Amino acid sequence: MVVMENSASSMIDQRIRELDDWRGSVLKRMRELIHEADPASLKDPAQLFHSSLGGNTRRAIDIREDDAIDEPAFKELIRAAVAFNAAKRKK
Repeated sequence: MVVMENSASSMIDQRIRELDDWRGSVLKRMRELIHEADPASLKDPAQLFHSSLGGNTRRAIDIREDDAIDEPAFKELIRAAVAFNAAKRKK
């Protein structure tokens, strides 16, 4: 059985390869920042993760080709999201 986190990771890898313009480079960098902010991957023994990247509950950050990324602020946002999700699981 394929673990969903690996499947999602593979799907992201594939999407980065498909985007062979500036968007692929930006997506790759944003992914690197997420891993720098919180490198732990989550186990999913109950297979709660969606099998696709098309989940219904999500937030988005629009990034245009010439936008500067505030990398420290982005990583802090990721850390805050991880902490929020961890606190919700403890309840």
